[in-house]
Amino acid sequence: MTAVLALADAAFRHPGGAGISGVRLEVAPGEAVALIGPNGAGKSTLLRGILGLVPLVDGEMRIGGDTDAADGMIGFLPQTAEIDPDFPISLEQVVMQGRYRRLGLLRWPGRHDRQVVRGALGTVGLADRARTPFGDLSGGQRQRGLLARALASEPAFLLLDEPFNGLDQTNRDALLETVRQLKARGVAIIVSTHDLELAREVCDTVLLLNGRQVGCGPVEEMLTLEHVQECFEGVGVEIDEHTLVVPDHEGH
Repeated sequence: MTAVLALADAAFRHPGGAGISGVRLEVAPGEAVALIGPNGAGKSTLLRGILGLVPLVDGEMRIGGDTDAADGMIGFLPQTAEIDPDFPISLEQVVMQGRYRRLGLLRWPGRHDRQVVRGALGTVGLADRARTPFGDLSGGQRQRGLLARALASEPAFLLLDEPFNGLDQTNRDALLETVRQLKARGVAIIVSTHDLELAREVCDTVLLLNGRQVGCGPVEEMLTLEHVQECFEGVGVEIDEHTLVVPDHEGH
């Protein structure tokens, strides 16, 4: 089975800034990978490097068997929403934005596009809120709505940047179930997270990062106290059953 993503000693670096190096990873269809590491470790840099937004400066990256990122193949849920909640737009309209790349500049959404949007809303459990103004949704519902927007592009590969931050239990459970459904459909997922429960419940592989690849392997092998402490060396990490508690500072 062709890997959706293959990284061979890949290094990504912002011009004149920080980066991530030595990343070796293959992601198969239906596989979920958890990126775990301290703040500033390069998790968001890696995700943006895969998207082509941060330059690859060493090693090799292949997406879908090609050395160039496959247009329309990747969906992305950023850590912070760029939509003003006061802007008069419905949830359905937000999700339809995910179709724009496939529509192009001159075509209006058709029946198939509307079906895809309804399906994406159903996947995240918000089909009954399609006409609700985006600003009237709770924070967790907005997060799920933005995930539906990413799904509306019909990606084979999904990147999630800290998707569980600030979610209550209801939205957390809904997002976990969505990840399970997507895996069952063969969608590959990489998720940046401090949430060990997420990694244990729905991820197959853990990639430990701290400016470089510290370790990569099956969840049960990587999420040990020894490996996590090595990854968070000097950070003062606290570990409980579910979550890594680390000092908060700028950068990812």
